[in-house]
Amino acid sequence: MAVPAWVPIRDELRDEEPYGAPQLDVPVQLNTNENPYGPSEETARDIADSVHRAALTLNRYPDREATELRTSLARYLGHGLTTDHVWPANGSNEIMQQILQAFGGPGRTAVSFAPTYSMYPEYARNTHTRWVAGRRGDDFGIDLDAALALVAAERPDVVILTSPNNPTGTALDPAHARAIIEAAPGVVVIDEAYAEFRREGTPTALELLAEFPRLLVTRTMSKAFALAGGRLGYVAADTAIIDALRIVRLPYHLSAVSQAAATAALRHQDELLAQVDALRTTRDETAAWLREEGFDVAESDANFVLFGTFDDRHAVWQGVLDRGVLIREVGPLGWLRVSIGTPQEMQAFRDALQEVTR
Repeated sequence: MAVPAWVPIRDELRDEEPYGAPQLDVPVQLNTNENPYGPSEETARDIADSVHRAALTLNRYPDREATELRTSLARYLGHGLTTDHVWPANGSNEIMQQILQAFGGPGRTAVSFAPTYSMYPEYARNTHTRWVAGRRGDDFGIDLDAALALVAAERPDVVILTSPNNPTGTALDPAHARAIIEAAPGVVVIDEAYAEFRREGTPTALELLAEFPRLLVTRTMSKAFALAGGRLGYVAADTAIIDALRIVRLPYHLSAVSQAAATAALRHQDELLAQVDALRTTRDETAAWLREEGFDVAESDANFVLFGTFDDRHAVWQGVLDRGVLIREVGPLGWLRVSIGTPQEMQAFRDALQEVTR
């Protein structure tokens, strides 16, 4: 989708494509890592009632500091965090954009390790931040020696780590996280969008916040909380880091409706998170089945599985789609990613994949 020559867009954007996974009307959608289990009627009513109350005041601007929501998020996270340690925005995408607005920018460098989330270099591009991508190992983990060498060579202002990593599902070794944080001259962001799905015994980077004041841990309510349509992401960090993000936020950036819906959802966290264990079990069963079928499978602590390899992954993706199942053609060449759905959806995926690959 090249922008026409008469449109005076920035030169580096002219040949770019807007980000987005395919949105197709098919019976089984397993391509965007959503939680397949929506809220109950009771929770939906509470969210709707909260939004209704907010709607009665929409003639006024929302609380620009989102104090009630931040307090609820801090309570959910624990680890001694308070309201002032947490900052929300319209999805973790906006949080990442704000981070690079505050700590990246012209003359500054951000580093991450590919394959990882494809939006990171776009955040850098949009904020005029120089982007440098190191490489992950064959197991999609961080090669610590190579990572430390890259940090030493580039002296980045921002390092972005992801645990579990998207699209591979790989969790970050805590020792590697600590070593990179200690070596990095700027801020380190650990993106934990899928943290609630991690396997038992896999720690969270929240445990490191008190020790490392330049660490930021990002989360989202889109995945485990089944609130993808609510667009609510957040970051936990030292209060001085949060204050820096508040400098670059847009005025009244988070609507009263968004704040009300997210705060209501947090009141029902036990219910909304109740399916996480079932999704973990289905993930592990899916990974085991794929291995039995002869595929390579990345170790996953998320709610998706990366598998391959295929000489023509697009043909496999299309064949599965033709059978009513939408998965994701993403990540390293030759691999595909399937989000974890209901048992019925996963059976449809297995049937479709077998028909295409046998």
